[in-house]
Amino acid sequence: MPTKSRTNTRTNTRTNTRTNTRTITSKKVRPLSDRVVVQALEESQQTRGGLYIPDTAKEKPQQGKVIAAGPGKLSEQGERLPPDVKTGDTVLYGKYSGTEVTVDGEEYLILRESDILAIIDA
Repeated sequence: MPTKSRTNTRTNTRTNTRTNTRTITSKKVRPLSDRVVVQALEESQQTRGGLYIPDTAKEKPQQGKVIAAGPGKLSEQGERLPPDVKTGDTVLYGKYSGTEVTVDGEEYLILRESDILAIIDA
């Protein structure tokens, strides 16, 4: 069954209605408020025992690198609270968190800072 897609001419985006994936044709993505842009890190093709896992059997990655972070959340007093994560951090996030987007052929995940579970120190 082919997937349906629709085009929004105002924002120049395409949305695949079956998978909640968006394609954006701009050069840069700048997240707003407390949102963070993450690029998922690929897991190895081979298990510890030497078996190779096909693409269809792989789980969604839960680890990624922060590409961009928004300016932060507004407090009740109207002050901007800076985010805890910064560009370049490696983070763990929930398996089904955020919205998947494709920008210039690269796949990213846009999620709220609160969806990030931990920062991995190198």
